[in-house]
Amino acid sequence: MMKTRILLSAALFALATGAFAASGDSEAGKKKSAPCAACHGENGISVSPEFPNLAGQYPDYLEKALTHYKNGKRKNMIMTAQVTNLSNKDILDLAAYFASQRQLQVKH
Repeated sequence: MMKTRILLSAALFALATGAFAASGDSEAGKKKSAPCAACHGENGISVSPEFPNLAGQYPDYLEKALTHYKNGKRKNMIMTAQVTNLSNKDILDLAAYFASQRQLQVKH
């Protein structure tokens, strides 16, 4: 029984460690984000209400959105062109960068 618990704990730890290893590098993402700034702002705060704010979004949401533009599940000519040459690592890095940015602060 104890051996089973130890093996189960080790397996769960290994899975969790793999998930962390797949996360992006926000510094690398910052360097890769220059093309995004034209619409989404330098730090992910959109320059226009036509484009969504990326700052402070959950990284998994950003990863999924970029991946869906790349594989055609989401349709937008501009975004499709922007993501065509992104690698999975690029997507993870961009998601990490924009997720690490502060969201727009609203004064009350």
